[in-house]
Amino acid sequence: MRFGPVRRLLKSQPTLLLRDGEILTDVLRRQRVTPGEVHQAIRAQGLGSVASVAAVVLETDGSFSVIPAEQAGDLTALADVDGCGNTA
Repeated sequence: MRFGPVRRLLKSQPTLLLRDGEILTDVLRRQRVTPGEVHQAIRAQGLGSVASVAAVVLETDGSFSVIPAEQAGDLTALADVDGCGNTA
């Protein structure tokens, strides 16, 4: 696990599935997640519009984290998320 490339192969990382109301379809395909699963996670948070979501993250345990746009702040919580463009 100390060797970087091996660690990346063996350890999963949270993955960004939706950013600023836009579903990242290529990422969904790679992660084997359907748009319906993303919509269900958004509804489960009591949100009725994809446009009102800043981000949906597929966590390492298989759960979804939904960040509403109104609570997004500067999105520093996404620093370790694959596909976010941030580096931790």
